Amino acid sequence: MPETFPPPEASRPTMIDVARRAGVGLGTVSRVVNGGHGVRDETAHRVRKAIDELGFQRNEVARALRPGKKSSSLALVLGDLTNPFFASIAKASLEVAGQSGFAVVLGSVDEDPEGEKRAIQELVSRQVAGLMIVPDQGDHSFLAGAGVPVVFVDRPATGLDADIVMVDNEGGGRLAAAHLLAQGHRRIAILLAPSYYTTGRRLRGYRRAHREVDADVDESLVIQLPEGNAEAAEKATREVMLRADPPTAIFASTNFLTEGVLRALRELGREPAVVGFDDFRLADMLPTPVTVVASDIAELGRSAARLLLDRASGADRRPPQRIVLPCALIQRGSGERPPDSAGNRKPR
Repeated sequence: MPETFPPPEASRPTMIDVARRAGVGLGTVSRVVNGGHGVRDETAHRVRKAIDELGFQRNEVARALRPGKKSSSLALVLGDLTNPFFASIAKASLEVAGQSGFAVVLGSVDEDPEGEKRAIQELVSRQVAGLMIVPDQGDHSFLAGAGVPVVFVDRPATGLDADIVMVDNEGGGRLAAAHLLAQGHRRIAILLAPSYYTTGRRLRGYRRAHREVDADVDESLVIQLPEGNAEAAEKATREVMLRADPPTAIFASTNFLTEGVLRALRELGREPAVVGFDDFRLADMLPTPVTVVASDIAELGRSAARLLLDRASGADRRPPQRIVLPCALIQRGSGERPPDSAGNRKPR
């Protein structure tokens, strides 16, 4: 079975630390540590000196691997696996890798730049054939010397030009807002989870849809949440719907936020139009099925794994690729309510 491992203790020196001390790339350190060739004597001496000074010890799994042995493992670094989004990516990439005889080593780090660096160091020390990463907000320039191909998933990284497979977040945000605008809504609240990329692009699409029909955006309805969970969305929805001039429609920028929106509306007995981003289980089974902007999350994992396998094998030597998967609007009922339904109360 794939292995999930915790990041090493913060006090333990890493290969990244050695690379910084020696002034070399991460891949150079990896080659010296694992007995590889192609490193000048002077450079190797600097690396070994840094190892001695820091007290670095390589990973025991890497120690067991023979120098030059070709790895049959890929690595996937992502967020919390209890999130269905990340779980879908992991499952799909495992399937593709397995069909080609590769295992996938999983590293789970939730928006922690330093933890991500340590996890990547561990994976490089295991001599994986390639890395798939859902990147955090840190600088990824340190990966330039990793010596293995890298594919980023869901969002691009900072400091490194590499392959990226992602969803058309801006296009999806535009789809949601344009759908509501077409039905006469002009006061459309958008709830945004904290994100340096994905929900920011969804907000761009929301604004773009308004510009296309010369509709003004009420900035008081652009709601940045302190946390990206259902509880924060529930609180914000309750507050915005109790205003003197509440919105007639709500666009929730993630499936977790959609859940919070629906809870608050049920409690308040209000029925504004609702469109969520990303589908979720039982969305079509609710009393009023939920209209969503959906994308093929599993295809993110499949496409990333296929591209990484091609890079690792040398079959694909093109410049870094940017693969953008489309979104589609699934109309189910909640997003098709007219503006005058927002203040109605549901029968008790």
